[in-house]
Amino acid sequence: MAFLKPEEQKFLEVVVKISYANPFLSERIDHEREALGAEFDESRADWNLLGDDPETQQVNTRKIAEKAYAIIARMQRQLRKGLNLSGKELKLYEETVLFLLYYYYAQRFKDRIVSPQNDLPYDFFTEFSHYWRHFFNYPVDRLPRQQEAAHIFACIFQVRRAFYYIFRAIIGRSQVAARLRAMVWMSIFTHDMRRFRRSFYERMADFTTLIIGPTGSGKELVARAIGLSRYIPFDPKSRTFAEDFSETFLPINLSALPSTLVESELFGHRRGAFTGALEDRKGWLEVCPPVGTVFLDEIGELDPFIQVKLLRVIQTRTFQPLGSTRPRGFKGKIVAATHRDVHQAMEQGKFRKDFYYRLCSDIITTPSLHQQITESPEVLWDLVGYLSQREAGPEGQMVAVEVHNWIRDHLGLDYPWPGNIRELEQCVRNVMLRREYHPAGGPAAGLDERQLSAFRRGALSLDALCRLYCSRVYAVAGTYLETARRLKIDRRTVKKYVEAPKEIS
Repeated sequence: MAFLKPEEQKFLEVVVKISYANPFLSERIDHEREALGAEFDESRADWNLLGDDPETQQVNTRKIAEKAYAIIARMQRQLRKGLNLSGKELKLYEETVLFLLYYYYAQRFKDRIVSPQNDLPYDFFTEFSHYWRHFFNYPVDRLPRQQEAAHIFACIFQVRRAFYYIFRAIIGRSQVAARLRAMVWMSIFTHDMRRFRRSFYERMADFTTLIIGPTGSGKELVARAIGLSRYIPFDPKSRTFAEDFSETFLPINLSALPSTLVESELFGHRRGAFTGALEDRKGWLEVCPPVGTVFLDEIGELDPFIQVKLLRVIQTRTFQPLGSTRPRGFKGKIVAATHRDVHQAMEQGKFRKDFYYRLCSDIITTPSLHQQITESPEVLWDLVGYLSQREAGPEGQMVAVEVHNWIRDHLGLDYPWPGNIRELEQCVRNVMLRREYHPAGGPAAGLDERQLSAFRRGALSLDALCRLYCSRVYAVAGTYLETARRLKIDRRTVKKYVEAPKEIS
């Protein structure tokens, strides 16, 4: 005979769905609404899009936790009496307890995320272990064992870090931003959290992530969120994690290094390997710990010869420092990013196809700022407010008003922001310091007064008009390939017009 009432069983089944749902997809909100029914607070429904600090606004999650605990307490009393629960009820009991443990310890983990101190033990694991025994220490085969506590503790910390860093990497209330958050979440955990918890947490380094998007669209922030959110084993004896998560993300901007140094930076070298190699030096692949991430920014600039060597690293998980014949193992994760049209680069022979097919097991595309604003105009003001607060502190609100007014009066609300969020940052800083911002000239800049005047007078040649319009579409689309698709012309024609100097009569 079932112990749970039908409505209690249904409620716990929905709680479990909430536990394993991608928190940035609409299904999570649908499950919360289903769990609470008339008690659901619609004013705080889509916390994913609320902005500010959405974690403090999850009033519905708090209600669910309180209701779930009341049912779990009844089930626990049943277990304490030595009475049986069905296999299905035991599974619901286990997974709901895990939901509650995450909810109860989320804030303590956040405190350690905000102020990383990995040299200090996580003393609250002692309390966590106490509650683990409190909920699971019963002579029932199907309940988790005590030795699993450390693994779940590590999983909870990982989930908390992912939630924290994804929200801070991807700002904005648009659906575009929400979808990007959901994509990053899957890059960290896959779409199946149960499978990740069982075994995939040990294998995610095998999947290379490629981030594609226009310059200034936040690719490194996305990579950082992935890198700082990897699973790190926890040692219950020392009450410490195997690595300090804050030191596991190793970024390398390949376009900022001479091609002669890239190989040494990545693979390291032995003394005497080349002129100037006066001592042994470890490269980033050797320095990176097993739970670490090497971020290769601007991978599209990488020399094909080094692409071959990196391809071998991804395939065999080994590499050789320059001047050495002894292979070294690489156990970390590789995340790469580029603003270039990779498919065009492959056609031109500048990017190896076999290398691309090793990188593309997991692809994330970061949208341009213009795409986000087009879908949700309020995103611009969200970002202005956030950046102003970050740059000006207590004066942030007044600075935000000044920036808002300058954009409205001088750039216009349809300005395409070709430099994306990076350009908006500079706009905020310029207005804060000089009370003005003037975009740099170039093919992606917005229409200025001279261009408008020439257009109105009919003083633009057909060629100049094509250059102007192609540049405007390119500023919105972000790539030559997408611009060509929208204009229904060859991308080589797009490139010719966009890169040509402007001529205003």
